[in-house]
Amino acid sequence: MNTGLSLARAVADAVLYEGYLLYPYRASSAKNQARWQFGVLGPPGAAESGAGEQPDMAADCLLLPGPAARVDVHLRFLHLQSRSAERADAGGFTPVDELTVGASRWLSWDEATDQEITLGPYSLGQLAAGVCAPVNVPANEDIEPVLDPAGAIAGRLVRRRRELRGEVRLLATQVAAPGQAAQAGAPAGAAAGQAHGPLWRLRVTVENAAAAATDTRTAIEYSFIGAHVLLAVHDADFLSVIDPPEWAAAAAASCSQHRCWPVLAGPEGQRDVLLLSPIILYDHPAVAPESTVELFDATEIDEILTLRVLTLTDAEKAEARSTDARAAAIIERCENMTAEELQQLHGILRNPHAGAPRGPGSIGGDGFPGPAAPAYPEFSVPEFSVPGASAADTGAGTPWWDPARDAAVDPGSDTVFIDGVPISRGSRVRVVPLRRADAQDLFFAGKSGRVTGVHFDVDGGTHVAVVLEADPAAELQEWYGRYLYFAPEELVPLTAAPAPDNGKEPSP
Repeated sequence: MNTGLSLARAVADAVLYEGYLLYPYRASSAKNQARWQFGVLGPPGAAESGAGEQPDMAADCLLLPGPAARVDVHLRFLHLQSRSAERADAGGFTPVDELTVGASRWLSWDEATDQEITLGPYSLGQLAAGVCAPVNVPANEDIEPVLDPAGAIAGRLVRRRRELRGEVRLLATQVAAPGQAAQAGAPAGAAAGQAHGPLWRLRVTVENAAAAATDTRTAIEYSFIGAHVLLAVHDADFLSVIDPPEWAAAAAASCSQHRCWPVLAGPEGQRDVLLLSPIILYDHPAVAPESTVELFDATEIDEILTLRVLTLTDAEKAEARSTDARAAAIIERCENMTAEELQQLHGILRNPHAGAPRGPGSIGGDGFPGPAAPAYPEFSVPEFSVPGASAADTGAGTPWWDPARDAAVDPGSDTVFIDGVPISRGSRVRVVPLRRADAQDLFFAGKSGRVTGVHFDVDGGTHVAVVLEADPAAELQEWYGRYLYFAPEELVPLTAAPAPDNGKEPSP
């Protein structure tokens, strides 16, 4: 059993159900009446008509195969399942919005069933020749009788799924010949100077092949929802296209993506599992161990959502339970959460600088290119000195949380050295987000900006506030004080700026 694949499934499941059902988890909520999710592959014609989304997604990944390399493909998605509540009448059954029998209640609702299609294993020869594998999920109808307390049939729940048809295409192309590993840690097990085998680029395409649809209801019924792919290799390694080793940087730059994002999955250091995600993630993503309830909304804070669930009225909770079995599970889990489990949702302090970052420049951790991170202590409070200033001026002896402590710093005049160049307010820089950057920051890669301030936090970190020069609202953003913040190692000086004459020593 592939342990890395099992761990990757936890993240893949979070991707699969992201947005499936949102707080307050009731069918009557407006946000749950206009539902949407990531990774929807609509039938042909749906996107053009405005009824649905595009039918395909594709991504390139880098593969370093051994002599017996083979690849398993796991296509995972949700299949819409309409649930119709029907009341028993003298002549049969009548569809209703709501069916109540005794103390139980059911609503007509669109559920979903999770599907996984496993393809392969495919050898390198098969991938080089090209693989086109059909995907067929048959239509289905399931009828569940609903009995009254006397045991008589009072109604039924009818669940229907449409037939889904699609295909998965795989094509491998050699992009680099065998050679010497210029950096340690590039191919698995290869130290600096050791030989590595040929590097291959594997393109994975998933496409909906249903009949054309031009109305919204039909389009979503014939869609692959939350679609993503897990790739598992044997006698081979994947290379990161986000943080490739230097010798594979050109190959990584040649890779392209369409509506999905390839990341290494499974535990850190393991490279035999890759996730093609419809959501931008980093390599080796993981679900926080403190997160124990599947709330289907990773953009919210678990603690806040849990507390909000607990504030629902009994009637609201009853409607949520009647809406969907997964909503009922959320209510049940939140109501039975122990004080200790609730407390752990309050959060935990982790050192964001643990491990060496990776990015352009000098050599970072694991032999990947990137400047080494500053050696910030785990829990340290920075000390700032102002030449010629008294202890009273700098707030010496004042608790770090007291505003008087800020007398030692001034973002508008403080300076930090980047590549030997003093950077302060007004300096021009180019943004180079690193792996730990916010996902949105990736859109700013390569953009030039102007520094508006240098900030120091109580943990010893330095944060440079920047406005982008290409932003038409840059002046407005600066007026409001809405800046983008980057670590010094995520910026490249564009012009040398003289050190400000403020009597302070620049931060190293």
